[in-house]
Amino acid sequence: MTPEAPIALSLGDPAGIGPEIIAEAWVQRDRTAPPRGAPHPFFVVGGPEVLRAAIAARGLDCPLVPIAEPAEALFAFSAGLPVMAGLDAPYTPGRPSEAGSKLALASLSYAARFALGGVAAALVTAPIAKAELAAVGFTTPGQTEFLADACRLPYRDAVMMLAGPSLRTVPLTVHCALSEVPALLTSDLIAHKARIVAAGLARDFGIARPRLAIAGLNPHAGEGGRFGDEEARVIEPAIRTLQGEGFAVVGPVPGDALFTSRLRATYDAALCMYHDQALIPLKALEFDEGVNVTLGLPIIRTSPDHGTAFDIAGRGVADPGAMCAAIRMAAECARVRAAA
Repeated sequence: MTPEAPIALSLGDPAGIGPEIIAEAWVQRDRTAPPRGAPHPFFVVGGPEVLRAAIAARGLDCPLVPIAEPAEALFAFSAGLPVMAGLDAPYTPGRPSEAGSKLALASLSYAARFALGGVAAALVTAPIAKAELAAVGFTTPGQTEFLADACRLPYRDAVMMLAGPSLRTVPLTVHCALSEVPALLTSDLIAHKARIVAAGLARDFGIARPRLAIAGLNPHAGEGGRFGDEEARVIEPAIRTLQGEGFAVVGPVPGDALFTSRLRATYDAALCMYHDQALIPLKALEFDEGVNVTLGLPIIRTSPDHGTAFDIAGRGVADPGAMCAAIRMAAECARVRAAA
């Protein structure tokens, strides 16, 4: 993998907003550029007819440039949005279909191969509809787990981090019922994922000694055991283990204080006990620039931190900010990783 290679974009569900915000990201490509840098060339894996229809529906000035190999995107990018042909489906915004789901899965599969093969500097995935994909053979809970499989890693080694300009959060448990969270949390799980987060912040974000804040599970971090014993029984032992290994870790921090502006300045990432504890503050503060980053993989993967938005697809109102931010972050991470 080299930073000179282009970034691969998977199309996502073609009935969602993915195609139009990808095209808009090329139109607004200056927003995808890292600070003091030029936009990093990117290309889309499949869907030229879908993209053409989405561009027309949105009224964009976005020429499409067919390419046969990823490297061609480096030369084509200035003339238009490079697209690899061969995979396509009808454009039916707001109405997911079997053909569209097959296109989304094929696009993701090939884009992952390009990243793993080093001919793409990074992978940016547009939103998918998991239920629709399951009907055409998608067997993993989500794209993060799909990529862990592609990299031949266990799911727990692929760690989801949500990142914006002022906050990074990591949910230690993800898509499960809230009632299941206490049983899923272990000291080993917390310590294992914290190590991956620290390594990822160093490797892809250039933070030499990452500072991690670990949230409590219960109100007031348990209030000394009055509101639950998970802090003393599970979370604090993990923190002591990590501190003994030399990591800069604090906690357990009460969830109602962890995301104040004063505390946000004291850590590089907050490790949260469950999905909404991590995603609510990120989306409240950074919705239009929130990026889903997968740490722990040999490849760089980012994604907009939102879904397919079938209800507004094709109406020309979807904001491309998170897609631009995901492309920009992928380029920045590729540059940092290559320079190490």
